[in-house]
Amino acid sequence: MLKEFKEFVVRGNVLDLAVAVIIGGAFGKIVGSLVNDILMPLIGLVMGGVNFSDLAITVGDAAIKWGTFVQTIIDFLIIAFVIFLIVKAANRLKKAPAPATPVEPTTKECPHCFSTISIKATRCPNCTSELAVAKMMQK
Repeated sequence: MLKEFKEFVVRGNVLDLAVAVIIGGAFGKIVGSLVNDILMPLIGLVMGGVNFSDLAITVGDAAIKWGTFVQTIIDFLIIAFVIFLIVKAANRLKKAPAPATPVEPTTKECPHCFSTISIKATRCPNCTSELAVAKMMQK
């Protein structure tokens, strides 16, 4: 059982996923700081000095912090847009399949009996007709 667990952990997919989660968490912190510390103060300034994190509606004893919710939505939109740009760039970097190189034909059709024969044949092995290419080569 321990051996199976080790094989599971060292498989490429698990390690890739672990790295992606760690980098994603760090990226989330960067985007959170961008939204909370740079964008939202600028948006608040444009809207007349409003601090979104302070915006809330009080219903009884409960405070509904809709300003924080707006910040979270902006946070999500920025992350989604950046991921879109990364995926778009990755797709562009993927190599398009190389165009197939033309393959020289190895067979041809006998004009007399219509059977498939070697391209190098000077006489059809089926009907024994002499082929036009052979006559040209002899000249």
